[in-house]
Amino acid sequence: MTTVPSQLSLFPADPSPELPDGLTYREDYITGSGADGLLAAVDASEWLTDLKRRVQHYGYRYDYKARQARREDHIGPLPDFLNGVAIRLGREGVFSKPPDQVIVNEYLPGQGIAGHIDCRPCFGETIAILSLGSACVMRFEHHPSSRTVDLALQPLSLLTLSGEARHEWTHAIPARKSDIIDGKKHPRSRRVSLTFRTMRFV
Repeated sequence: MTTVPSQLSLFPADPSPELPDGLTYREDYITGSGADGLLAAVDASEWLTDLKRRVQHYGYRYDYKARQARREDHIGPLPDFLNGVAIRLGREGVFSKPPDQVIVNEYLPGQGIAGHIDCRPCFGETIAILSLGSACVMRFEHHPSSRTVDLALQPLSLLTLSGEARHEWTHAIPARKSDIIDGKKHPRSRRVSLTFRTMRFV
């Protein structure tokens, strides 16, 4: 997989920006028709509305208040439209085995998510995020070094986090209605992200 430095902006400014170790970014991971099929299947499924944004859980339900997912939170195997992607991620070596948990998030213009590190006791060593719909900027922060990196996630792209990027950097989507990408203002539209993970039980 390749990274795309042209999508980066750094805060503070740095003449030689670098992605966090363990972060990879690949544009056009799926086709436009593949994205249309995934979105159609997602929109035909039931949304949960307990958060400010709409979400769907597959494989295992994640408890946002307790910040955990347990064996007893199993809600069934991944549906076919997600399982095909999961098998591909395992076959390509993104995961050591096909992921068995997916959260679908919908972001409307102005919506975001606070900086966080995905639950370490709950989930395995790799997180993969497939972006559908609108582009948006994701912000990564490494608090010990005060480093901040912004990466534009384009529709159809796949972002993977492992190692330092997975465990030592927070990631967030600032809540705003537009982003600056390559020096130009890009209004956001609806974005749907599919986050693939493997469960880990302690």
